[in-house]
Amino acid sequence: MSRRTEQHPDLTDPRIGAPLFSTWRVGTPERQGRTVEAIGRTWERRPWPADDLLGYHVYAGHDGSTLMHHSQWSGEQAFEAFVKTHRQERVDEIDTAVPGIERVGLGRYRRYRSRERAVGDVRVPGLIVTVRIDFEEEAGARPEEWVDLVLKALGDDQEGHAGLISAHFHLSVEGGHVLNYAEWESDQAYDDALAAPGTDAWERARTYPGMKGTSGSRYRHALGLVPG
Repeated sequence: MSRRTEQHPDLTDPRIGAPLFSTWRVGTPERQGRTVEAIGRTWERRPWPADDLLGYHVYAGHDGSTLMHHSQWSGEQAFEAFVKTHRQERVDEIDTAVPGIERVGLGRYRRYRSRERAVGDVRVPGLIVTVRIDFEEEAGARPEEWVDLVLKALGDDQEGHAGLISAHFHLSVEGGHVLNYAEWESDQAYDDALAAPGTDAWERARTYPGMKGTSGSRYRHALGLVPG
């Protein structure tokens, strides 16, 4: 069966071959809550759909309008099989409970590198931040090189990012952008890091050749579902 969990997902689990992220627009904070509960009820009353699905997590956007979904699959073929056999009945039940949900899109990724949680760090993330970094088409290997530079900058600036628990950099399967999923101790910790003086390494990351734009969002973990 499917069961709820308060645990945040482990994005470094080596079994994950196809991490997927998607966004729904639901309109208001009240509808955010209703949709999260509808998702939970819909999944709990059904068997867990596949051994290849390791976990499914939903996050409420601080904008009061969006929900981010993160599912962890062993491979894309398992996800495609789920879409063919199990997904629509779940979507229909959720849409009946909360009509008018706008499903913005699905992003397919592979995790490239992480700044992992330190050994012994038991902090529970109070804030999840996702940042999408877009690159020019001719950037080639630059997305990977940019991630390497950012991780070096994080390593050289431990004090300025004391509130960062972990950061996980994903490369888009379609190419062209990086998605960073970062766990922060709190909103204040993230704001303090943004306000901290920039180092030379951070300046090189901000002005890296081939970058054409970034966009970020703040979330709280609202629902975790795992096999029960």
